[in-house]
Amino acid sequence: MKYKILGNTGLKVSTLCLGTMNYGGKGFFGYMGNLDQDEVDEQIRTVTEAGVNFIDTANIYSEGLSEVMIGKAIKNLSINRDDLVLATKVRGSMGKGENDRGLSKKHIIQQVEGSLERLGTDYIDLYQIHTADPLTPIEETIRTLDDLVRSGKIRYFGASNMAAWQLMKGLAYSQYNHLDRFASLQANYSLDVRDAEREIVPLLLDQKVGMMIWSPLSGGLLTGKYKRGGQKEAGRLSSFPFPPFHEERAYDVLDVLAPMAEQKQISISQLALAWLLHQPVVSSVIIGATKLHQLHDNLKAVDVTFTAEELLQLQEASKLPVEYPANVLEVMTMDRGAGIDFLNA
Repeated sequence: MKYKILGNTGLKVSTLCLGTMNYGGKGFFGYMGNLDQDEVDEQIRTVTEAGVNFIDTANIYSEGLSEVMIGKAIKNLSINRDDLVLATKVRGSMGKGENDRGLSKKHIIQQVEGSLERLGTDYIDLYQIHTADPLTPIEETIRTLDDLVRSGKIRYFGASNMAAWQLMKGLAYSQYNHLDRFASLQANYSLDVRDAEREIVPLLLDQKVGMMIWSPLSGGLLTGKYKRGGQKEAGRLSSFPFPPFHEERAYDVLDVLAPMAEQKQISISQLALAWLLHQPVVSSVIIGATKLHQLHDNLKAVDVTFTAEELLQLQEASKLPVEYPANVLEVMTMDRGAGIDFLNA
């Protein structure tokens, strides 16, 4: 296993992180899977023995059951809690009351206590806001998270599924008020979905914020089991296609991945994951599986290497169409990179 520093912190996380959305199968998240406690124990044993120290969940996953099962697994396997980096989230609905959702001080403090109890721990390593809350000022949210860091209940806080301007607003507020700042952003990014490269990736690199990747295989689309124009097999993509992936772009990428995987004698999934691991902005890639053999396969991605030509092939097959303002900025800033003087052109 390989490790990276998370953003601008001193925290080392494994470059692969165990995703746990499919634990429990309760409520809305039942479509993701319904692993029982024995299966959860086996997954966590498998990844920790491989060197993974990073586990990601959320309070809303199976209505809190995912957190409970992770806590039980840690005890069942006699894992030293301090050897793990536990990440969970807050924002989603955890009840029917008016204040049972969002990022208000009231809701965050209630939910951090609930997550601590369910996980069976006295601190959370990375506490993430699951997305922005349009009703709560970001100032209230960050001050509350900063208070939780100072209290010792959380060590770091991060974000998930936010626009670049929202994240930057939060970072600026922290900077000018001498508060703890977002350590990471969890985002959807893959060879199929590179939209984050327009605004989010440049921001993360500039501000030294770590990037965690969810759905790196686009709901199974980048495993190779789906064919262009073919019948979709039973799976996450066919049962609940969220978010909308760029299927045609994915098939163009698979046209490159399939022969490359055959040549290297590895799986297409390993190649897709390895491409992300080769992106400088990426701190950790979240892998989740319903079957243990999928987990074993994904763990091998850390050992995959590419030639410069192979990376170029994947870049060309998956590249984003150029849009405004990038197309204009490229031309307008040439005088700062290529020495072109527009006044004398």
